Amino acid sequence: MKLTKQENRELLQYLQSFMHTKETALMKRCIQHGRISTYEHVLSVARLSFYLNRRLHLGAPEEELARGAFLHDFYLYDWHENGYIGRLHGLHHPAIALKNASVRYNLTPGERNIIESHMWPLTLFHIPRCRAAWIVCIADKICSSYEVAAHSKSLRL
Repeated sequence: MKLTKQENRELLQYLQSFMHTKETALMKRCIQHGRISTYEHVLSVARLSFYLNRRLHLGAPEEELARGAFLHDFYLYDWHENGYIGRLHGLHHPAIALKNASVRYNLTPGERNIIESHMWPLTLFHIPRCRAAWIVCIADKICSSYEVAAHSKSLRL
C-alpha cells in the first residue's frame, strides 16, 4: 500500500491543524503496539483509510475520514503505564478519545462516529454508521494486527 506524493500531500493538508500540538507531541511518546507510538499508529490508520477510500472508490468524505482516523486514538496516555494495562483499555479508550477530541476540536457527526466506533464489535453498541467510520474501523484492525505481529516476530529473533 503506497500513496502517491500528491495523495500524501493532500492527506497531510487535512491533518495540518493536528501536527504541531502538545497533544501530538504526547502521542509521539506513548506506545501503542510493540514499539509503535500512538502517533505512528494513527498516521498509519489515516494513510490506509485514505488509500482504501481512493483505490476502492468508496466515496467517504476525505477530510472527515483523515481527521477521524487521526483522532480515533486521541486518549492521550500510555495505556501500558501506571497500572492501566489489563483494565479494559480496548473498551474504554474510544469514549476517552471522543471526549478529548470534542474538547479540543469542532467535530462533525461522522468524525464523532469514527472515533466512538473504531473498536466495533468490541464496543458492541457503538456501530460504524457511515462509510468513513467503516473504513477506519477496518483500517485500524489491519494496522493493529500488523503492528502486533511485527512486534511478536521481533521478540523471537
